[in-house]
Amino acid sequence: MTAEPPEPLPRDFFDRPVEEVAPDLLGRVFAHENVAVRLTEVEAYAGPLDPASHAYRGLTPRTAVMFGPPGHAYVYFTYGMHYCVNLVCGPDGTASAVLLRAGEIVAGKETARSRRPRSTDRDLARGPARLCMALGIAREQNGLDVCSPTGPMRITPGQPAYPSLIRTGPRTGVNGGKDTPWRFWIDGDPTVSPYRPHVPRKRRPAASGGSRGDGGRS
Repeated sequence: MTAEPPEPLPRDFFDRPVEEVAPDLLGRVFAHENVAVRLTEVEAYAGPLDPASHAYRGLTPRTAVMFGPPGHAYVYFTYGMHYCVNLVCGPDGTASAVLLRAGEIVAGKETARSRRPRSTDRDLARGPARLCMALGIAREQNGLDVCSPTGPMRITPGQPAYPSLIRTGPRTGVNGGKDTPWRFWIDGDPTVSPYRPHVPRKRRPAASGGSRGDGGRS
């Protein structure tokens, strides 16, 4: 007999303050189609209350998913080259979300390798852009319901990280991040990405006839 796939986490799992949901995601299994990752590193962003959040300035067409019901994916394009995926948290209208930063590929490794052929197994999903590339996530997946048992994107219980192994610290690359230690990771896991402090970006003259794409964080 073929084992039934695990049920996804219920919507009320996400209908909580983002700083509670974020560490509780460590050790859970996030999947898109046939590739799955055990989450080892995440970051929390508190919407309109958080200057580092895309939703800080309010509702826009880009951030509409964040202002919707919890348990959906918010996918954005950054630096004109990468996608990042977040999971929307809190009550409808609050716009908080958890950025999925890193994890260990636990299913569909050959597919992930084909998408990142020069990567080691450790580095397949070690960083938010690599995670999206390994799982085949792009703008088309924005808004998908991760709580649906029949949807292409889902998050299942996995094996929650032991509280004694969860560490917290400044968010990567966020100005003033030391005041909000909302980066959470599993201590000692090799797939956790290296921390990098905020470095102010020097503005370059805009190229004629184009743009650099979306920037910022969740």
